Amino acid sequence: MELGLTGKVVLITGGSRGIGKAIARSFLEEGALVAIAARSLQDLEIAKTELGYIRIYQGDLTLASNREQVFHSVLKDYGRLDILINNVGGSNGGPAMETDMALFEQSMQLNYFSAVHFSQLAAQEMRKTGGGSIINISSIFGRESGGKITYNNSKAALISFTKAFANEMISDGIRVNGIAPGSILHPSGNWQKRLDQNPEQILKFVEEEIPAGRFGTVEEVANVAVFLASDKASWIIGATLNVDGGQSKSNF
Repeated sequence: MELGLTGKVVLITGGSRGIGKAIARSFLEEGALVAIAARSLQDLEIAKTELGYIRIYQGDLTLASNREQVFHSVLKDYGRLDILINNVGGSNGGPAMETDMALFEQSMQLNYFSAVHFSQLAAQEMRKTGGGSIINISSIFGRESGGKITYNNSKAALISFTKAFANEMISDGIRVNGIAPGSILHPSGNWQKRLDQNPEQILKFVEEEIPAGRFGTVEEVANVAVFLASDKASWIIGATLNVDGGQSKSNF
């Protein structure tokens, strides 16, 4: 399917590894102009070597000043932004009573406030060019329990923001949507570490918890991202789509 993404300028946060890197590759295959941002310069340079023609931007995206610097550098280099993928994220802490408040705050900065801030910056520019697409990568655990509490909280907030911001921005031609992955296996992810440490336990988890009978792949998430960003998804507004092999238990 021709998605009409040739020449579109795309910024992907957390784009140096895992889901973010797969999304970058998929956009490149569609002919888009791709920029990725992440904290680790080493990971960014490895991704650039693997992916080819992309531009990389280093910054600690938990810091507002770094987010602004990255965003304005992208604008300086490309002149505009058509698509924003808010993918940067991570988990920390443990049970609520054993988790310091600083970790709750860090999780919100990384998983939620970074997406809100980048979305504001992007929307301001997209208004000038007549529209665009913003996609927030959340998690099925933003809708139900299952992950660490700090992660669940921040991803639940992101899903709520996605719907509210979508309704606000669609009159300007800016579509805002989200993707909620389930358990995705990739070399740099937590599931791979757990599989290496206790394969029997993890294979039992897959059998019992994922109706499709396997982990998802980063490419399967990326395929949804390029579709949502394209005009083929023009009537999808404010949705957060589960990409989980049936894993989630909620009805919405």
